[in-house]
Amino acid sequence: MTASAPTILATSGGYVLGDRQVPVVGPLLEYAMQLSNVERPKVCIVNTAGGDDARWQSWGYAALAAAGAQPTHLSLFTMPNVPDIEAHLLSCDVIWVGGGSVANLLALWRLHGVDQAMRAAWEAGVVLGGVSAGSICWHVGGNTDSFGPDLRPVTNGLGFLPYSNAPHYDAELQRRPLFQRLIADGTLTDGYATDNGAGLLYRGTELVECLAERENAYCWQVVRDGDQAIETRLDVRRLDQS
Repeated sequence: MTASAPTILATSGGYVLGDRQVPVVGPLLEYAMQLSNVERPKVCIVNTAGGDDARWQSWGYAALAAAGAQPTHLSLFTMPNVPDIEAHLLSCDVIWVGGGSVANLLALWRLHGVDQAMRAAWEAGVVLGGVSAGSICWHVGGNTDSFGPDLRPVTNGLGFLPYSNAPHYDAELQRRPLFQRLIADGTLTDGYATDNGAGLLYRGTELVECLAERENAYCWQVVRDGDQAIETRLDVRRLDQS
């Protein structure tokens, strides 16, 4: 656990499809591993938002092992797979949280004390990261399809980061207008959004860099100005996609 400061990489990416159409570690997840400053980082897969789907767990193990990491996981169904959740997370170098229902993730994490364990890991220098639900969760809230096909606000995120968040900003028609409307009316705080393939790097609670693992992917800042929302495209550093 050698990240130089509490670190979060909140993304709309991470795994990409390889030659055989199965997930492999993409540049954003590879970068999260590099942030740990460990040669063979222990990476914990957390797929609570996806119901601890066994297929994704298996693909994640294979992808991480092929990328030179030491994969492990935390699951909560049907019971936690480890006797001490906080100790398990503190033993890792990177924690990568998958997508799915952020509302269910937050409820289950609080029920099992994962929220407190994640904060302890973050403060100790474990790199936290993830995609979609695994991006929104670190913020105060965002917009989500957790409740149905029509997106709705979620406002009870962990709040490690004092901003709102919207993943898939360029890929889902409801994301952009709803995110702006929720910020304009004060339902959500000012925040940041990521196109598919983009990520936000935070040190402590400060956004320090925007990254992308594909062309034409950007990060965006959205702030309230009176009864309107102002959107600004942020500079992005393109990661090596070779």
